[in-house]
Amino acid sequence: MIAVSCRSSWAFLVFVAVTGGGFSSAADAPAFPLKVSASKRYLVDQKNTPFLIAGDTPQGLMGRLSEQDTEVYFADREALGFNSAGWIDVTVGGHDFPDDVTATTPDGLRPFTGFVKGGTDFQHYDLSKPNEAYFSRLDHIVQIAARHHQAVFLDPMETIGWLPTLRNNGVEACFSYGQYLGRRYKRFDNVMWLNGNDFNTWKNATDNAVVQAVAKGIHSVDPDQLQTVELNVFNSSSFDDPTWARLSDLNSTYAYSPTYMQMLHSYNQKPVAPTYLVEAHYDLENVGKPPDFGSPNVLRREEYWTMLTGGVGQFYGNAYTWSFKAGWQNHLDTPGTAQLKIWKEFFTSLPWQDLVPDQEHSILTAGFGTYGTWETRVSESDYATAAAAPNGSLVVVYMPTARAITINMGALRGRARARWFDPSNGSYQDVPAGPFAKSGSHQFTPPGKNHDGDGDWVLLLDAR
Repeated sequence: MIAVSCRSSWAFLVFVAVTGGGFSSAADAPAFPLKVSASKRYLVDQKNTPFLIAGDTPQGLMGRLSEQDTEVYFADREALGFNSAGWIDVTVGGHDFPDDVTATTPDGLRPFTGFVKGGTDFQHYDLSKPNEAYFSRLDHIVQIAARHHQAVFLDPMETIGWLPTLRNNGVEACFSYGQYLGRRYKRFDNVMWLNGNDFNTWKNATDNAVVQAVAKGIHSVDPDQLQTVELNVFNSSSFDDPTWARLSDLNSTYAYSPTYMQMLHSYNQKPVAPTYLVEAHYDLENVGKPPDFGSPNVLRREEYWTMLTGGVGQFYGNAYTWSFKAGWQNHLDTPGTAQLKIWKEFFTSLPWQDLVPDQEHSILTAGFGTYGTWETRVSESDYATAAAAPNGSLVVVYMPTARAITINMGALRGRARARWFDPSNGSYQDVPAGPFAKSGSHQFTPPGKNHDGDGDWVLLLDAR
C-alpha cells in the first residue's frame, strides 16, 4: 500500500506510477481513442488490443480537487492498475453535493456565467453561457488523466441533481450545450461520455428528451466519441430504454442485487454491445436494497461475477473517492483496490474477451448453488458463475463459497491443467492428479479458506 499525503507525496506517486504498478512503457499503454471491437462485444484501442475496463468513479473531482490534487489522485490510480476514470461530473452540485449550491471549483470557478429566469442557483444556470475559465480547468483535468493513461468518461450533466437545470433550459438549449461539449472535447482522444446517473425518471418523456438532447448535441459534432447512459437505481441496463440503445455504444449495467442477474440481462440484450458494470456496491459504503456493506469479499464477488457473465470490465467505487470528502487522501489504497489490481492482472493474463457465459450449465453441471432473487444480498449469494472460450481452450469458474463443483470435461478441447486461483491475494495452486482428460465429468473441491479467510475461489481449466 502507498502512503499518501495529498501534496507532499505527488512526486513519489508519479514515480510509482511509472516504475511500479503502471504501464512499463509508452508502447504498453492503451492507444486512445477506444472503439468497439468487430464482434461488438468489447472495446479495443487503436492497436486493436482488447481494453479491459478497470475504472474508478471520481464523480466529484471538479468540485473538490485542485489540479495538483488531481495529479496525486491519477498517479495513485495508475499505480494500482486503473485505466479509466468513470465517471467525472462536468458540473458538481445538487443532490450528491448539497453544500455546493453554485457548483464551483475549490478556487471559485463557476461552470456558467448567467442564469435563466426563476433563480440564481445551479438549477437556473444558463447553459448557453459556459465559463471559459471553468472549462479550461476541465480541459486540464482530462489532460492530466491522459498523462496517466486513463480513459475518461465525462458525465455532461448528471441527472440525480441537475435534471431541474436541463428542464429549466429546454430541449433546444440542451442540444446546443451538447454541441458545445462535443466541439470542445473532440480533440481529446481519451474522452467518452456517460449520460444520466441514477436517472430514475427516464420513462418520463419530457425528462428523457432533455437528457437525450445533450447526448444528441455531442453526437452531432463528434459521432466518433463513444457514449452510454446510466439509468435507474437499483438495477438497470442502458438498453432497457430502446431509445437510449440507439444512442449508446456501451450497455452500462447497474446492479445492487447479485451482479450476475443484471449482467446476464445486459449480455442478452439487442443490439449486441459491450456491457460492463457501471455501478454496484462501493468500497467502505453500506448501500443497496436490501443494504450490503462494500467489504473486500463483496467487491470480489461483483468483479468476478461480472467477467463470467459477459462483462468487459467495471467501475470500482469508493466512499471517499467518488465524493472526495474529508480524509480521502488516507483512503486511496484499500484492500479493495489491491484486490481489483489482482482481478485485472488475472483476466488480462487470459483471452478474457473470448469468454462466453455458461448460461445453460452445460459446463458447470453441478454445485453451482442457488440463483437467488433480486432481494438476495451480494454477501449472501452462493451462486457460482462459469464462462468458457468457444474453442474449448479455457474454462473459468468463480465460486463465492467453498464446496464441490462438477465440470463437464468434454467441453474442453484436450487435456487440461487445473488450478485454483485465490482472488484475495493472487496466488495459484495446482489441482493434484492433473492434467485432466477430455472426457466425462470431474468433481473439484477448493483447498479450504482463501488467504482472507473467506470461501471464494476461482477454478481455471487451461487446455491451451
